[in-house]
Amino acid sequence: MCHSLAGNPVDMLTVTTFGSDPDEIKRRKACVISSRVHPGETGSQFMMKGIIDYLVGPSLGARILRDNFIFKIVPMVNPDGVINGNTRCSLAGVDLNRVWLDP
Repeated sequence: MCHSLAGNPVDMLTVTTFGSDPDEIKRRKACVISSRVHPGETGSQFMMKGIIDYLVGPSLGARILRDNFIFKIVPMVNPDGVINGNTRCSLAGVDLNRVWLDP
């Protein structure tokens, strides 16, 4: 998706059923899921892994979700903070839930 201040990748995963008609895919509603804005909230990483495992898994429920929605998943919003052991802030020293360039 982009790179952090330190140049680390901020990845985004798109999960849906891509084999569908392109016009049908465009009509699907999107769901954005992110975690690790605050690096110290390590439990969110386990929740994110569970969400991803479920959505890409073989269950009927997961297939219905993939057929009807587009999931945009950002597993780690603040990789710099995670790598450097911060608890709430980015390398710029700000809480990414409170400081926005343009809300």
